[in-house]
Amino acid sequence: MRNLTPISVPISTPTNTSMADASHTGTPRPSILILGANGRLGLAAAQAFTAAGWLVIAPLRHAAAAGLPAGVRLLQTPIEQTEQLAREAAGASLVLYAVNPPYTAWAKQMLPLARCGMAIAERLGARLLLPGNVYNFGEKMPARLVENTPQHAASRKGQLRIALEAEIEQRCATGQLRATVLRAGDFYGAGAGSWFDLAIVKSLRAGKLVYPGPKDLPHAWAYLPDLARAFVALAGRAPAACGPFERFHFAGHTLTGAELLAGIERAAAALGIAPQKAWVHGGMPWGVIRLGGLLVPTWRELAEMAYLWRVPHALDGAALARAVGPLAGTPPADALRATLLALNLGAPLAPRPAAAQ
Repeated sequence: MRNLTPISVPISTPTNTSMADASHTGTPRPSILILGANGRLGLAAAQAFTAAGWLVIAPLRHAAAAGLPAGVRLLQTPIEQTEQLAREAAGASLVLYAVNPPYTAWAKQMLPLARCGMAIAERLGARLLLPGNVYNFGEKMPARLVENTPQHAASRKGQLRIALEAEIEQRCATGQLRATVLRAGDFYGAGAGSWFDLAIVKSLRAGKLVYPGPKDLPHAWAYLPDLARAFVALAGRAPAACGPFERFHFAGHTLTGAELLAGIERAAAALGIAPQKAWVHGGMPWGVIRLGGLLVPTWRELAEMAYLWRVPHALDGAALARAVGPLAGTPPADALRATLLALNLGAPLAPRPAAAQ
């Protein structure tokens, strides 16, 4: 459950003179077409690329999400009109494919929509940037995931992700396309629409936190502002340094359930949020969810991927660091505090009424 609803992901603007340089020297700004710019990663990427001096072009089906930078060039052409969209985005050297269909519609929509993204990148002669995930590796994945870890997913979603990356790689091998996959763990960041807010901190104001698996196992997380800046770093390399097809892993934050919950409690306390008694920790009723999945499609899809919470895993970011240099990531404590703030969880709990005497 990585990207369910569009959110605003505030990203601090780093010191960067590229926009000013472009205006004074006449050098055209580099441009990127972001497909899915109203989604969580797409919005974070639009903010990060704009802050780095890029011109962002974004086709939107609906009104721009809150937080989309003012300088973004908006288009109304749908992704399925690949030739028209490529004409309107002429000059873009990158296409970030940040489209994520509803969880229950992956079987019908995921590959067809991704092929539209590939076709647009091919027509533009642009490099395709794809956010990957750990679904490809399956339930028997090792605890440390590197770029060449075998992909043996048995789940339907994992098999679709394998097929997607294989097709992209094949198009690159034939010279049709150039592409970079940046794989990351579960998304979290400022805003709503992930496991973090839909389950883990859903009842934070009531003093309860929920963790979907055993609390002693490491789990890979990707703080969206940091992931977006990693895409910017990859985009800033010289073309000669980029292979036709590349895979990188974004290490992000690897935290056990206990570490994550303790970090959330500390972040909440720093924002003035604390239960009157001790925090209560709960789990996910996976048995009920599996049974309910016979009738509720979303529950069925969630149950299929439940293994991700009981199989320890971490992403090795060494290859990414070799390609772009060390990335200054946000410490987990700061990322958790910013995430709670953007979820409007920065005010103290209302005092409970005193018991009647």
